[in-house]
Amino acid sequence: MTEAKTNYEPPTSLSHTLRSPKRRQLELIAKADPGAALPSRPSRSPKRRRLELIAQTTAPDPVRAPAPPRPPRSPKRRRLDQIARSAPDPEDAPETTPGRAPAPADTQSASNAASQTVRDARLQPRHWGLIASFVLLVLAPLTVTIHYLFTRAADQYHSDVAFSIRSEEVFSAAAGLIGALTQVGGGGASDADIHYEYIRSQEIVEAIDEELRLREVWNRAENDPYFTLGDATTIEALHAQWRRMVDVAFDSGTGIIQVQVRAFRPEDATTIAAAILARSDALVNTLSEQARADAVRFANEELAETEVNLRNVRDRVATFRRDYNIVDPQANVAGQMGLLNALQAELAQALVDRDVLTSYAAESDQRVVQADRRIAAINTRLEDERGSLSVAGVAASLPEVVGRYEELLVDLEFASTAYTQSLAGLTAARAEARHQSRYLAAHIRPTAAESSLYPRRAMLAGLTGLFLLLGWGVLALFYYNVRDNR
Repeated sequence: MTEAKTNYEPPTSLSHTLRSPKRRQLELIAKADPGAALPSRPSRSPKRRRLELIAQTTAPDPVRAPAPPRPPRSPKRRRLDQIARSAPDPEDAPETTPGRAPAPADTQSASNAASQTVRDARLQPRHWGLIASFVLLVLAPLTVTIHYLFTRAADQYHSDVAFSIRSEEVFSAAAGLIGALTQVGGGGASDADIHYEYIRSQEIVEAIDEELRLREVWNRAENDPYFTLGDATTIEALHAQWRRMVDVAFDSGTGIIQVQVRAFRPEDATTIAAAILARSDALVNTLSEQARADAVRFANEELAETEVNLRNVRDRVATFRRDYNIVDPQANVAGQMGLLNALQAELAQALVDRDVLTSYAAESDQRVVQADRRIAAINTRLEDERGSLSVAGVAASLPEVVGRYEELLVDLEFASTAYTQSLAGLTAARAEARHQSRYLAAHIRPTAAESSLYPRRAMLAGLTGLFLLLGWGVLALFYYNVRDNR
């Protein structure tokens, strides 16, 4: 057994800087109490000796070159330093020989080392808070949700219905332009959009509630306060329940509207789907009647306007005839033109006769003289007739009167044509109103469910857990980010 060294002097080289804090503490105790028993220094490994030699040759002298002041350490760094100082140094372990009992000094050193062993890592308060937040924010709500879905949530049955809006494109050739304007337009996507919004509106909820008592239908599951309507009696609460239990999908490409209704009984879901189909059909008929009524009203207004215009033009023609005392100026013009034509023909014949006379008679012959007088009389008459193209009792000339009359004839013709077109349009609109040009085509009649597919418990539980976990993770990251930036 080796005896403990009583007079122990620590080395003066820089190799002592490689000693553990515990070793340095023992050296200080040896300096203060030379009689204290210290454990024997174990043999150093070759690696340890090489490190001491490197420190002696390369490290500066601490006396001549004091170490620069250390920067302030963060709380995390200080905790790491405390753990390093409390860790045992393997060089402090007493050297023992197999088969021999340790020396008293070695026993005392071992007891001191055992009393200063490193404490095991344990959870900090922040770790407990993180665990508690996970339990409260994730596990507890998820457990409650799963328990409710699989123990209290009532089974829901669904009914599907699908339909589209169709219209007939009818055009009457006899109606002309006015008839084309009075035709009822096609349904298309606009009608489907109207029905899509109507099925999701409060109006249809009120109408079907008066017929089927939706508050009782959606309160049949007594132990399911979440999926049922509950004690709320307002129309707003009923409308919100309608939005949750009735899914409406619209395909703008095909114009097909698909409706899925859920209820706690299969017959209730089928009845509500049938009521939606009936109300949609009634809306189609209402829109069609309104469109046809608008078309008939527009045709009547057009007919009334054209009739008034025709009456005004006819009044102007009658006034013209009274003012000029003439029924048809064109007939007068034709008569006067006939007279002029006759005179011109007579003049031509007289000229021919004179030429015949002069071929064998002298100019002084009485027959030639008579022919000249006759030709002069005809020319005078023609000039008088051409200068007297006027209406008796009217200062204006006949061409001006004829021009005015022709304007009136054009107005009268246009007014008569417009009146005829308006009358044909009214006839077409009334014929269109007598038959249904827009109708609802049900592609899928209300179906009856045989088993419950809703609520989708596994999917709801999975989504709930996922969103709770994501929310908790975001809060934890936010907390540690704020903590590390302090």
